[in-house]
Amino acid sequence: MVASTQELCDIGIRAGLCAVGTTSAEPFADVRAEIERRRDAGLHGGMQFTFRNPARSTDPQQTLPGATALLVGAYDYQRVAPEAATGRAVGRVAAYSWEDHYARLRDALEQIARRLRADGARAIVLADQNHLVDRAAAHRAGIGWWGKSSNILVPGVGSLVVLGSVLTDAPLVLGDPVEVEDQCGACTQCLDGCPTDAFVAPGVIDARRCLAWLVQTEGMFPVEYRVALGDRMYGCDECQDVCPPNRIRRRRPSAAGADQAWVEILGLLDSTDDDLLARLGRWYIPNRDPAYLRRNALVVLANIGDGDDAETRRVVADYLAHRRPMLRAHAVWAARRLGIDLPAAIVQDPDAEVQTELARP
Repeated sequence: MVASTQELCDIGIRAGLCAVGTTSAEPFADVRAEIERRRDAGLHGGMQFTFRNPARSTDPQQTLPGATALLVGAYDYQRVAPEAATGRAVGRVAAYSWEDHYARLRDALEQIARRLRADGARAIVLADQNHLVDRAAAHRAGIGWWGKSSNILVPGVGSLVVLGSVLTDAPLVLGDPVEVEDQCGACTQCLDGCPTDAFVAPGVIDARRCLAWLVQTEGMFPVEYRVALGDRMYGCDECQDVCPPNRIRRRRPSAAGADQAWVEILGLLDSTDDDLLARLGRWYIPNRDPAYLRRNALVVLANIGDGDDAETRRVVADYLAHRRPMLRAHAVWAARRLGIDLPAAIVQDPDAEVQTELARP
């Protein structure tokens, strides 16, 4: 006999989830239409994820034919930020990347899936993949409401959660759909707090202006958003940090491993590719190419570094002579911002990206 939905939800809560809900495995037709609208308008900014194949990401049947239900879980990762090291240029990391929160989420969901399999059903864990629109599933399962920030806010918890689902063909008895009341009201702090004005409407983000996405894109970092990046080495929490439900809640102490809340910038720029991938490889890095970590670090260094510091000047000089044109170009921008003189060799650099940087006012 298959476990009841309540038993399955209880398994998830005992495993560490802060909320578990259920919904049918019917397609998310309205969500597909909205994804396609935003993609056609260019708001995806080249992001793949659920934009890559909306027909699949909004239809659970394409992942598990015969699926009947989704058990959707949220893992709360809210923590107190550890102190940053002083006396060094350090880059900030968004809280969702301090440690592998998705590993904890998947482990909890897998415990639900194991129970379903033991009862003879098929069950697949889906989290942070392009197979399913996680936030839409969470909303339909009654986990939380859609915030103006486009995040799901869990009542009593907030939006600092990661979401995932167990997709199953078990003959579960599902209750009526429950929609959590929108508690944002007239608040617009997330919209007003975005450093790049990336929100084109409540709940609608133009990824081409979103810092959390721009640090993950290929090519040159857009010059118009470099200063706005500030000290953000990876991700951006601004819309969540200013959100009242997140601010008023007492956060837990940082867990072991949360030292990745900060990254020492000069040390990163001096590291080998293998070391960077070993330390930071669970981040999304375009093409698994550490040059993009270096690119971001050069922008951060330009924003927070000390141009009179000998080590900073040495690192910038190294990158002005780097074999990768993209990094030489960003080093030009960093040198100018830090008041470091450019060597004669860089002025004669034949690369178009470097020359574009040199031609900027």
